[in-house]
Amino acid sequence: MKQILISLVLFISTSVIFHAKSQTQENDNSDFFDTVVNHHNQIFQMSCIPSAVEMVLKYYNVVDLDFYDLQKDWQNKADGSFHNFDNKKLYGITFSQKFVLPRDATFPIDSLFQTIENELKSGRKVIISLPADTGWHMFVICKQAPDGDFVSYSKLGNHTLILRNTKEIVRKSNGTEIMTYSTSPGLHPPQVSAH
Repeated sequence: MKQILISLVLFISTSVIFHAKSQTQENDNSDFFDTVVNHHNQIFQMSCIPSAVEMVLKYYNVVDLDFYDLQKDWQNKADGSFHNFDNKKLYGITFSQKFVLPRDATFPIDSLFQTIENELKSGRKVIISLPADTGWHMFVICKQAPDGDFVSYSKLGNHTLILRNTKEIVRKSNGTEIMTYSTSPGLHPPQVSAH
């Protein structure tokens, strides 16, 4: 059974194709990659939302690297959304769903990008929903590159996905939802990196 699950995860990870170019690497000189992404897994096919939340919790060291309780509770919940975590406080971190708007020509993409930039400048990550071949997949935006685009990470099983063209993907999909968070006083990530 375990071998079938591993095979299924590997098949899913190789069959997901994003609407714009993506890049997979084993190493990226980011604190977030080294401390969290490299050690994290998405353990169910449909658990990308709690997986992204777990990555943020792990980054703040409020849970251990082997913490998968949110995904275990969620499993393959097919009708979940960011709403399940909206205004939810977990281990001193309160998550908030933002930009729940129609994805069309009126979507305020510039405002979305500015919100993301502000969060990153404040040392926080941003969880974002991006289109995939079979629907939507959640990523964690960890930094802004010198060219102004956002670098986003996700997992499919133990396979790491790195996107360096997040803005392009958002523009092609006419916008998207994000999830931001606030922390309790005194709660800080291990290192706040400006890059």
